Amino acid sequence: MELTHINEQGRARMVDVTKKDVTFRTAEAEGRVHMAPATVEIIRTGGAPKGDVLAVAQVAGIMAAKRTHELIPMCHPLRLTAVDIRFTLEEAAVHIRTKVKCKGETGVEMEALTAASAAALTIYDMCKAVQRDMEIGEIRLCRKSGGKLGDYEKEW
Repeated sequence: MELTHINEQGRARMVDVTKKDVTFRTAEAEGRVHMAPATVEIIRTGGAPKGDVLAVAQVAGIMAAKRTHELIPMCHPLRLTAVDIRFTLEEAAVHIRTKVKCKGETGVEMEALTAASAAALTIYDMCKAVQRDMEIGEIRLCRKSGGKLGDYEKEW
């Protein structure tokens, strides 16, 4: 399989999507912020020193999805039609699930992954006053639809 972001000289390039059809595309990603059960309880009860952790993380994730092309050099600016971020409080973690949609010439996988990453980083930032050894992990693409390569779903 060829790397599409490399030109004939072996240098980075932004892929030319000029001739690609506009299609409906979706992507879902996830991640987790592992923390002490006491920190999860602070999030659940709204007692974090900086305010509503999940509300701020949700806005951060949405903003990050919309600005992915400014963060990841070879990403195209996309006109996103939907971004949804959901959180599940687990015993010792916050599970993040993102879903991004658009009609465009290229997929939204990077936008979904960026949204999950930014939401996770925001949760860390909002809670670091009470716990500094939290761990961010398991950022991964769960599924995508649309485009030349077709649908993908992570096998569990």
